[in-house]
Amino acid sequence: MLPLLILLGILLLPALEIFVIIQVGGAIGAWPTVGLLVAETVLGAWLVRREGRRAWAALHDTVRTGALHDRELGDAALVMAGGMLLLFPGFVTDFFGLLLVLPFTRPLVRRGLSSFAGRRLRAAEERAATVYPPPGPGFDPFGRSPGRVETPPGPVVRGEVIHEDVVDQDVVKEDDDTSSRA
Repeated sequence: MLPLLILLGILLLPALEIFVIIQVGGAIGAWPTVGLLVAETVLGAWLVRREGRRAWAALHDTVRTGALHDRELGDAALVMAGGMLLLFPGFVTDFFGLLLVLPFTRPLVRRGLSSFAGRRLRAAEERAATVYPPPGPGFDPFGRSPGRVETPPGPVVRGEVIHEDVVDQDVVKEDDDTSSRA
């Protein structure tokens, strides 16, 4: 159902944008409408640049410290998506782009998308549980019994692991042993 809604949205968005531009143009005139679209694009580019730097710096700091927080990753993704929407000409995409880019609306959108993704994930888990029942005790995803070790099929080559720092000493030792035998 969701892919169908996305497809319809993509197909209907240009028609909606043209309709809104014509309505605004009829109300304020053609040149003011073009000026408003240009002003929205310039303002959007400035906002994306400013908020993108903030989001990138916060994301960089969390990665540098070794702890990746959902908020910074979500903010970076929302600023990027909002920037893409602001680059498209039109009032509807600019409205949604500003919702994603502005620092005081971004947390609301992030929470809404997070709860939507959580609901979708729970629904997918429920569907998967009906098709693939949860495993019982002693479950092995490859169908083996739990205490048995199987030899892989095909020829088995016995050997030992030699660490590189030990290899140099062993080679010197073997060379000394062979020279003393000769």
